[in-house]
Amino acid sequence: MTFLRQPTRAGVRDAAAKLAAILPATPLFTCDLKGVTVAFKAESLQPIGAFKIRGAWHRLTALDDAARGRGVVAFSSGNHAQGIAWAARKLGIAATIVMPHDAPPVKRDATLALGAEVVGYDRATESREQIAARLAEARGATLVPSFDDPWIIEGQGSAGIEAAAQMARAGLPAPTLVVVPCGGGGLAAGLALALPDARITVVEPEGWDDMRRSLEASWIEPVDPNPPPTACDSLQTQRVSALTFDVLSRRDAQGVAVSESETAAAQRWAAERLRLVIEPGGAVALAALLAGRVAPEPGMLVLLSGGNVDPAAYARVLAG
Repeated sequence: MTFLRQPTRAGVRDAAAKLAAILPATPLFTCDLKGVTVAFKAESLQPIGAFKIRGAWHRLTALDDAARGRGVVAFSSGNHAQGIAWAARKLGIAATIVMPHDAPPVKRDATLALGAEVVGYDRATESREQIAARLAEARGATLVPSFDDPWIIEGQGSAGIEAAAQMARAGLPAPTLVVVPCGGGGLAAGLALALPDARITVVEPEGWDDMRRSLEASWIEPVDPNPPPTACDSLQTQRVSALTFDVLSRRDAQGVAVSESETAAAQRWAAERLRLVIEPGGAVALAALLAGRVAPEPGMLVLLSGGNVDPAAYARVLAG
């Protein structure tokens, strides 16, 4: 997808102002690890249970009246879907979401409950991008990708503006290191724009760490064929976009990968220590910290990006 503009820090600030006008800031929790106070941004407590509401609101409010009348089409395994559906309902826009048949039922049901139309597809044999593009063209609708979009990136970055202000009010150092879950990189790229003085570490599931490999190679590397199964449905991106890769590579971002067991341990830790329900994809940044992939330091900010869990699967995780 080609855009006439790039995401900017000014755009992130604009998005933060838009979000502040309609939603309270998500809570910032702190916990001492190895003698260091670490800040945790609980995006799991958004109205849709994930940070995706930010980019969705920034993107859809940027549409003119004519575009709003033609509707929007998005593709997502669940959290972006809910963000778009929530924003579309609030703005009176028709929304269609292309969602894999194996998406968690809790996410599909929530998207439908918000009034969106859901079109299913087979994740293994069909391309969600192609299906969504055909639908958008046929209907004259605006296609809204989950990360490959400057407005989406800017909107996600608003979490960093909020967190920096919350850390300052709490007497904590300004963010020096941001540890963030990464699928396509929209949240990570937005935070890199929002917090230009902080280092960025993206975290992905093992076998799905294409952003880490891309950053190390200095060019975009897709996920290898036949990647392993992962509970992190929200992070199963086959290839990152040039937009997000460019922002993160220019900031010399680093990447690490975590195992399924490390992710589950992070979910249990969040429940026990922070009293938060965190979905697998939302827990990988915490997993990297707890597993020693990154070391705690003053000014560390960890994103807990979503909390839309499948109840049965989450019960198994808590049971160990």
